[in-house]
Amino acid sequence: MTTKTSWKLTSLLILFTFLTCSFSYTFTIINNCPQTIWPGTLAGSGSPPLATTGFRLDTGQSIKLTTVPGWSGRIWARTGCKFDTAGVGRCQTGDCGGRLECEGNGAAPPTSLFEITLGAGNGQDYYDVSMVDGYNLPLLALPRGVHGGACNATGCITDINRGCPAELQVLGGVQNQGVVGCRSACEAFKLDKYCCSGEFANPNTCQPSYYSTLFKKACPRAYSYAFDDGTSTFTCKAYEYDIVFCPNSNGIGRPNPASPPPPIRQPYWKHHQVTSSTNILLPFPAPIFLLVLTLTFLAFVTHGK
Repeated sequence: MTTKTSWKLTSLLILFTFLTCSFSYTFTIINNCPQTIWPGTLAGSGSPPLATTGFRLDTGQSIKLTTVPGWSGRIWARTGCKFDTAGVGRCQTGDCGGRLECEGNGAAPPTSLFEITLGAGNGQDYYDVSMVDGYNLPLLALPRGVHGGACNATGCITDINRGCPAELQVLGGVQNQGVVGCRSACEAFKLDKYCCSGEFANPNTCQPSYYSTLFKKACPRAYSYAFDDGTSTFTCKAYEYDIVFCPNSNGIGRPNPASPPPPIRQPYWKHHQVTSSTNILLPFPAPIFLLVLTLTFLAFVTHGK
């Protein structure tokens, strides 16, 4: 190989690496809980899977997962899991089809959810923490690497399990005596007025209930029912998001208490089924146009020998 060709190949690798990094977003998932958790990830319809759909995360551990602009999906934590060597088992909360790898299965309620749609180009990211499917763990979402202005943290850092009404409690732990999750009224009672379905499938007829109000008082910035948009959905332009489970365990502070933003458009996943998903510490491949760029450059190098 000539020096000229070698230099071209080196330039190609540098360019490819730069472009790949420049068009990536990072989710840093952190376990501050006193117990092991098993996070799960689920990509929305039309979004590529992350590098993992489910994994173990011990106390004090963290993991970084990368993706591309336009990605949309959910991240949550499972608790009380037991899996065999083949990755088959069950979790007390957040279970996703009885496997370590969720592989396209969503979280069984009750589960605290982080939801996000990343912007493409100069577009804004839309993100929230939701208790529409109930609650299992405190959760804080912190934008990092903010581009152009400030962004709000959001989440639910209160331990709702401690004050969960008896009719919503999910028991687990030793002899099923401990509360490991707090169901939504929709999950507990299966009524349209709680589920915002049927004649209640619009923001005019589906109003806050006694139960959703309890969730909202405990966690003012999180979704408490399906049409709770105005104080629960946030926008930002960031390149990294920290997703911290049990943030208060090691002294991480509360979200910025600034006034919530005005009502904005609702992320698509609230009323559309989420499908698809992911496996560990590997960056997601660069967009297709980078592949095309690489092939074009290789052709140029080959003909330039």
